[in-house]
Amino acid sequence: MTKEEIATTNVNILKKSNVKPQKPLGKKECQLVTFDLPYLAFYYNQKLMVYKLGAESFEETVEKLKDGLALVLEDFYQLAGKLGKDDEGVFKVEYDDDMDGVEVIVDEAQEIQVANLTDHHEGINKFQDLIPYNKILNLEGLHRPLLAVQLTKLKDGLAMGLAFNHAVLDGTSTWHFMTSWAQLCSGATSISVPPFLERTKARDTRVKLNLSKPSDAPEHAKSETNGDVSASVDPPMRDRVFKFSESAIDQIKSKVNTNPGEGANNTTPFSTFQSLSAHVWLAVTRARQLKPEEYTVYTVFADCRKRVDPPMPESYFGNLIQAIFTVTAAGLLLSNPIEFAAGMIQQAIAKHDAKAIEERNKEWESSPKIFAYKDAGVNCVAVGSSPRFKVYEVDFGWGKAEIVRSGLNNRFDGMVYLYPEKNGGRGIDVEISLEANAMERLEKDKEFLMEA
Repeated sequence: MTKEEIATTNVNILKKSNVKPQKPLGKKECQLVTFDLPYLAFYYNQKLMVYKLGAESFEETVEKLKDGLALVLEDFYQLAGKLGKDDEGVFKVEYDDDMDGVEVIVDEAQEIQVANLTDHHEGINKFQDLIPYNKILNLEGLHRPLLAVQLTKLKDGLAMGLAFNHAVLDGTSTWHFMTSWAQLCSGATSISVPPFLERTKARDTRVKLNLSKPSDAPEHAKSETNGDVSASVDPPMRDRVFKFSESAIDQIKSKVNTNPGEGANNTTPFSTFQSLSAHVWLAVTRARQLKPEEYTVYTVFADCRKRVDPPMPESYFGNLIQAIFTVTAAGLLLSNPIEFAAGMIQQAIAKHDAKAIEERNKEWESSPKIFAYKDAGVNCVAVGSSPRFKVYEVDFGWGKAEIVRSGLNNRFDGMVYLYPEKNGGRGIDVEISLEANAMERLEKDKEFLMEA
């Protein structure tokens, strides 16, 4: 298929249905906590997983997935519920047996082959029709399912598009759910690790928010434009996947760790994440051609399960992440060796301990602010997802995915998703969204591409 043909691909919907937990559970509810609430004005979190099918037909595979979904929802019933508000205006997740459950859309795009998706490094903007709930705010979970699954029959495989309500769960919980669902589809009689559903154990402050409809959210907030109307129009964006092999990752990490003491107040070696983060931050800053005095922000959404006091289990179901920000001037960043950037990132992460988390929560609770998904900082590079998520181990019984990608929801100039490479090694796929001209320069940056 040519790029033009791919861009006009038609997806034909065959059937829509809903899946509930297999057995009645009665009425259950749990309030959303401080870690959850900021994401109400984000969009649903989207993932795309593409599989080659085994011996079973597409129709048999769909039924197997729906049967497994009904089983796994007995444990993860919150995903079969809706958002609600109590009498005091505090948001909660509520489930009742008469609710619709998870939306499942079955469709076909018979002209698309698996190779069209796996060989395409331009992100997945051409295939957004394979993923449900485009541009749907999490706040709409008051009236919509909290999870939508789209199963598309390809010419030689299956595309699984997923949309999770980000106000209900983060990446760790997302992949815990997906792994558990796959276990049941593969023949397990129960999931290996049940979810820890008592999210108020992490924070039990009741916060009232005056939000009830999408127009209450700030997703269309205008930037200050100094009278220039055109400045409020988002520039053209491009998405691109850059694959860094094990050897490239080792080279980056070795370079950054040549003089670790130069970039931090101690000689703690820089991790793979810190090293790759510095590599990406510098390259994107070069590509943007910022003035030396312009600020640039590096933002990472850090898992706080082991940082909070008391620590929460890895199986904690919900959002237990916080954004950590690092800021410096572009000239200072680019005139220093790479360990300068790595050191700032390392220190920011190290400082985000239980005390810092507590202070951030108290500050937010005293004056709640609902931010749009783009509010990650000026000239920012913001990292979501993690190469530690074992996304290619989500095997429903017919092999690992050929590709795992994020949808277009919540993307902005500087958004980065990190995924492990498919073959199980230490390589990392770096999915970047950038303004088109900056992306063109990044694609020619031999230092970034490790071609120098």
